[in-house]
Amino acid sequence: MNADQIRIVLVEPSHPGNIGAVARAMKTMGLVKLVLVAPEQFPDQQATWRAVWANDVLESARVVATLDEAIADCGFVVGTCARDRRLPWPVLDPRRAAEEMAAKSLQGEVAILFGREDNGLSNDELMRCNLHLAIPTSNAYSSLNLAMAVQIVCYELHMLEAQGGLPERSNEQWDEPLATQENIERFYVHLEETMSQIGFLNPAAPRQLMPRLRRLYNRLDMDEMELNILRGILTETQKRCEPVDWSEQNGGKS
Repeated sequence: MNADQIRIVLVEPSHPGNIGAVARAMKTMGLVKLVLVAPEQFPDQQATWRAVWANDVLESARVVATLDEAIADCGFVVGTCARDRRLPWPVLDPRRAAEEMAAKSLQGEVAILFGREDNGLSNDELMRCNLHLAIPTSNAYSSLNLAMAVQIVCYELHMLEAQGGLPERSNEQWDEPLATQENIERFYVHLEETMSQIGFLNPAAPRQLMPRLRRLYNRLDMDEMELNILRGILTETQKRCEPVDWSEQNGGKS
């Protein structure tokens, strides 16, 4: 495991005290890279108080305006999820997810997303992830605060490192880096444009086609060369096809 390539990302945290508590939870387990997406209050004295001896984590935290900025250079993204979603997605508990994240950290940057205190990550945000992580809790009371959730995930990663990490995997010496989220998002835009051009996707009634394709491709751990090959196929397809006029297909409605 390469802890230097694992970042904790808090999406729109509303309480500065929670940010400080998360920093403390991270440092006790050996993680120091914290990214804050549009925090309501930061920096703030409450965050400093709650961080105790982890103020260095707060001081080095990166604040960004969007999730795109937070994960653009990441090759593997995990989203924490506490409830069922309309479209099933690969989901693991923290212990099994830690093994995946530790392995991927040897190949590139890994981001672990934690959502808003009141309603977590949105469906669109979760669709940006390669994997979903759910923390098993009692049916009688399933509520975890933000710092608790971060502590559990960081603990599982720390235990892997304390036990000597993972056995060697065949893909640790891969010949190309994992594709970054920034480049993968460009691929999805290109894919949607191409499918619309050849008449496979109706922009006025896309249904669940793109979410299902995201689920497919996000499971593949594509590297940069593989992604470039797919983009090349899409480009050549576009060159050889006349665009479908969807206004006629939709009865004149644009």
